[in-house]
Amino acid sequence: MNVRRRLISGTAVAAATALGLATLSACSSDSAAAANTDKFDVVASFYPMAFLAEQIGGDHVNVTSLTEPGQEPHDLEISARQTAALQESDAVLYLKDLQPSVDDAVAQSEIKTKIDAASLTTLEKHGNEVGGHAAEHDDHENEELSGLDPHVWLDPVRYAQVAEGVGKAFEKADPDHAADYKTNTAALVKKLDALNTSFEDGLANTKTKVFVTTHAAFGYLAERYGLTEEAINGLDPESEPSAARVKELEKMARADGVTTVFYETLVSDKTAKTIASDANLRTDVLDPIEGITKKSRGTDYFSVQEANLEALKTALGTK
Repeated sequence: MNVRRRLISGTAVAAATALGLATLSACSSDSAAAANTDKFDVVASFYPMAFLAEQIGGDHVNVTSLTEPGQEPHDLEISARQTAALQESDAVLYLKDLQPSVDDAVAQSEIKTKIDAASLTTLEKHGNEVGGHAAEHDDHENEELSGLDPHVWLDPVRYAQVAEGVGKAFEKADPDHAADYKTNTAALVKKLDALNTSFEDGLANTKTKVFVTTHAAFGYLAERYGLTEEAINGLDPESEPSAARVKELEKMARADGVTTVFYETLVSDKTAKTIASDANLRTDVLDPIEGITKKSRGTDYFSVQEANLEALKTALGTK
């Protein structure tokens, strides 16, 4: 089977010359001062990183996010004032290779504590295989698959590994509150372990193991639970599938008993609905949890993941 992947498209890096204090959009809808508070000031690149910082830091941290709620994180470009605020903060938590403009800003900043979530777990190439299904690609497609899949937070086990690394980084950077960071990290990891068990149990016996999604974000999740992700687009959610790929997906859906084409909340569902209509399939949401909005089926990482599990169980058919 063919799971088509693309490298995340590069974004232009905004010039950053402003100095001094600035404000960033917090991961909630409120705006908060990004730096120079009486707390441990953490700038997070986007929601999954901000959620970790909040859960681990608790009352001791002031967390702000570079990516506003509802903004597609792949497309983020850092503003001059955001770069200035980054310089004034105590720590930055980001996921390298997901947002090129963030990578560039972090590399150029003099911030003391730089935490790259990608370095705290193992990343893989997802394209030729997801869930054990091999694919054939032409030379051009193979060139597109040279990058590592950054979507580690959708696998609760890898996300827990990242959480443990973040906790240790916080302990080192802010030793006065190390005991609380350690306690909070342990509690978060325990919840992630329970979520992993829920996915294992919920997806153990299904009528099909194949699901179709518009955004190739679920490779780690598929691999963890013995599923096969067939992605309409690649790692870049805005990329357009070829006519041959669409025809291939429709044929595969009939052969593998696929019932549903999944789309996500932050990107148009037009492609999903077109393919679903042509192939006589349903559409539903499978959320990559890159941001929480009013459209999200939940208010935080855990509630959205639980909604994702229910959507998968329905689409795959629990026996």
